[in-house]
Amino acid sequence: MAPDAHATGEPVPFSFDRLTEAMKAKAAESYSVPKFDVPQQIAELTYDQHRAIRFRPDNALWQGEAPFELQAFHMGWLFKEPVMLHSVDAGMARQVVFTGRDFEYRAPLDPARFQDLVMTGEAGFRLHYPLNAPDVMDELVSFLGASYFRALGRDTLYGLSARGLAINTATANGEEFPRFTDFYIERPSRRSKEITVHAALDSESVTGAFRFVIAPGRDTVMTVTARIFARKDIERIGIAPMTSMFLFAENNDSAFDDYRGQVHDSDGLKIVRQNGDELWRNLNNPSDLATSFFVEENPKAFGLFQRDRDFVHFQDAGAGYERRPSLLAEPLDDWGKGAINLVEIPTDLEVNDNIVAFWVPEKQVKAGEALEFRYRLSWGAIEETTTHFARVMALRSGAGGVSGVENTEGLRKFVVDFDGEILRNLSADSNIEAVVNVSRGDIVHSTVSRIDSNGMWRLVIDLKPNGAGPVELNAYLNLDDKRLSEIWSYQWRKTDDARS
Repeated sequence: MAPDAHATGEPVPFSFDRLTEAMKAKAAESYSVPKFDVPQQIAELTYDQHRAIRFRPDNALWQGEAPFELQAFHMGWLFKEPVMLHSVDAGMARQVVFTGRDFEYRAPLDPARFQDLVMTGEAGFRLHYPLNAPDVMDELVSFLGASYFRALGRDTLYGLSARGLAINTATANGEEFPRFTDFYIERPSRRSKEITVHAALDSESVTGAFRFVIAPGRDTVMTVTARIFARKDIERIGIAPMTSMFLFAENNDSAFDDYRGQVHDSDGLKIVRQNGDELWRNLNNPSDLATSFFVEENPKAFGLFQRDRDFVHFQDAGAGYERRPSLLAEPLDDWGKGAINLVEIPTDLEVNDNIVAFWVPEKQVKAGEALEFRYRLSWGAIEETTTHFARVMALRSGAGGVSGVENTEGLRKFVVDFDGEILRNLSADSNIEAVVNVSRGDIVHSTVSRIDSNGMWRLVIDLKPNGAGPVELNAYLNLDDKRLSEIWSYQWRKTDDARS
């Protein structure tokens, strides 16, 4: 096997266990803020200048030697903290170095300023693979910024991201962002159907060793092992964190004057409980920071989904929101008691990721503790069966009461559409009933009925809120005491319909 063209220096022994021991030892040391010697050409790059830099595909690592190729992200603009890349072959690791000659510098940049540039590291990297066609090397996964990464399934476009770890998200102490400092990528063979990436994580409160076994496909699957070592007590640690964007949909579009019907990378949080029950929480762009905890024990899965796949509902020919991937996290061990934390942050711009979801263990992490979590991440247009549970397909909200007559002031109407094989064969006179629960509010009226034009079943709730606090709603459909649908959940505040 030919040596990697960009690998430099003497090879050193490497394994995931060796990395684990090194990060465990590092956790016993005091954290020091890293100092980076950033070349002047990089330090001065603006957003537009950084966008003008492109990696030269012919210089990709393993180009023409394997079904996977690696391309580096250039440092600059927001990305001034270098990460070190290493190629692992037969248990030996060598650092991979890229130079200015591996990139194309387009106008308004002067290419001559960068030809002799030798970077102290890279901003990150991406892996390419023939995901959608055998003769095209599509971008498959990227690791860029702090501990952020994202991936694609077949025929999807980049949307939401994941992170290695979340620390103190939405707490009074302020969030800490651990970063991957070093990556060790196992060299693929010509017949490799998966690729393994190891990463070292470091921050003020923790160190960590991560392993990602990445298998591309219709849904690209990452099998993750996270070994975490606490330097300090941690108020709130987030496992398998994922970050997305939700600006508006049918439930809150009155706050936005926009020709598009919806703007979001994800429209709901999905939870699969230990007993097999499934919960769907429609996302919101609230007027104030909203934090929700779903208390669970050994959940089977949770994730942020883009369930709506119809272009007509979005009407954004450039962004392609209907093609954004869903992301499902499935624990591979018993995670015990804890909660799935959903954070919804107000935003008026679709460039801001304002949705965060992660698992919080019940027991607070103390300094000196070691933890290990194994889980599977699936990225893609993940299919959901409707044989056993009908799914929530749309949520709409507006002023409550009956049109054309005077109604009680302050009523709010919620309209939830359910669809699925389990419902479609039922006639309109079937004895379907809705089980509805509300906190901080009273149900004034509710009905459930079949929509003849499409076979869906519609739940309509008129609610009168009590006080100014958030109203929590959940509901599901029953037939003769048999549950037909997943459990719908939503949080609403009186001010949410008046955002400006």
